[in-house]
Amino acid sequence: MSLEQGSIVEGVVTGITNFGAFVELPGGLTGLVHISEVAEVYVKDINEFLKVNDKVRVKVIAIDPKGKIGLSLKQANPSAKSARGTRKPKFEQSFEDKLARFLKDSDERLADLKRQTDAKRGGRGGPRF
Repeated sequence: MSLEQGSIVEGVVTGITNFGAFVELPGGLTGLVHISEVAEVYVKDINEFLKVNDKVRVKVIAIDPKGKIGLSLKQANPSAKSARGTRKPKFEQSFEDKLARFLKDSDERLADLKRQTDAKRGGRGGPRF
């Protein structure tokens, strides 16, 4: 079977690296799904989205003269938000939660810094006469 750029095919994940996943395509060809082409959301660990022997639908996005095949999961399934390959990370927080955590951490750091500075001055940091 000859592949063309833009075609959507089924394949099996044969290997996972920190930069992407190798997928065996029909005809014995192998292509790479770069980590940026796995899901619509930020992918820190590809193992949260794929594992070896998963059957996936991929879109052929590039074929270079040397025969390397670039693949995309997210372009093959643009509307499949609930699909296994595009699930959200487990620890996703809302903006308000992140902001509250940041403010709390910031206040704690400022209090620690103030305590350290006061200890070096030998008091509460009031005016010296």
